[in-house]
Amino acid sequence: MSLYHHRALQVKGDRGRYIEDTVAKEDTFQLSINGVLFGRMVASSGQLRELGAGFVICEGITDHVERVEVEGSEIRVYAPLSEMKNHGTGSSGGIECEGEPRYVSSDLVIDPQQVYRVTREIHSEVWQQTGGVHCSVLFCKGEVVAKSCDLGRHNTVDKVVGHAILHGLDRSKCIIGCTGRQPAGMVTKVANAGIPLVISRAASTDQGIRVAERYGVTLICFSRGDRFTIYSHPERVRGIVFEEGDLAPH
Repeated sequence: MSLYHHRALQVKGDRGRYIEDTVAKEDTFQLSINGVLFGRMVASSGQLRELGAGFVICEGITDHVERVEVEGSEIRVYAPLSEMKNHGTGSSGGIECEGEPRYVSSDLVIDPQQVYRVTREIHSEVWQQTGGVHCSVLFCKGEVVAKSCDLGRHNTVDKVVGHAILHGLDRSKCIIGCTGRQPAGMVTKVANAGIPLVISRAASTDQGIRVAERYGVTLICFSRGDRFTIYSHPERVRGIVFEEGDLAPH
C-alpha cells in the first residue's frame, strides 16, 4: 500500500519537535460489474484484483467471479448476476449492499491454540508505522495464505476473501482474523464468503452476534494474549477446559 510522509509538530508535555511522520494514503477507486458502473470505494492501493473479487462475493452480489481487471483507478469485475443489488456509500467510505446473507455450512473444527496462532498473525508493520490502517489475515488448512492492510476494515476482509477466490481455495476450510469491530455488516461479509470462523482483536455488536448465530458463523472477539470470547457457534472450538461448576453447552 502507498504511504505518505508529512512534516508534523509532535508535542510531549509542553515540549515540541518537528518530525517526518508516516501516514496511510487514501485513494478512491471506481468499481464496475460487467461494464456497468457500480460505485466508488475508498481504499488503500494494492491487492485491487482481490478487492474487486472479494467485494462482489462478500456482498452477496454473485456466487462466482469469472475475471477481474484493474487499470489505473478502475476495478472491473466480470461475473454472472441474477440481479443487481441496491447500494450506497457506507460510513467507511466503501459500498454497502442490501440482502440476506448466506448460511455457512462447514465441518471445520479448531482448538484454542489455533485461535491464539491466528491472533498472533493479526499485525502489520504498516499499522506500527501509521496507526491508521486495519489488518486481516486468511488461514486455510492451518497456514497463513493471505494478509491485507487497508484504511477500511471492510476492504481488508474483501481482499483476503478475494485471494481465496482467485486462487480457488475451499473457503469452508478457511478462517479470517482481523483487527476491526464485528458489527452486522462485517459478519455478513464473512457469511456470504462461506467462511465459518472469524477471529477479531476487537469487539462485536448485538447485531453482529445475531447475524453470526443465525447464519452459522463462529464469532470470536477480544482475542488478545491468552484469552478470547466466543459469541456464537462454540461447537467449532474443541478442547476447552471448563472451570469447576461451569458446564459445557450440550
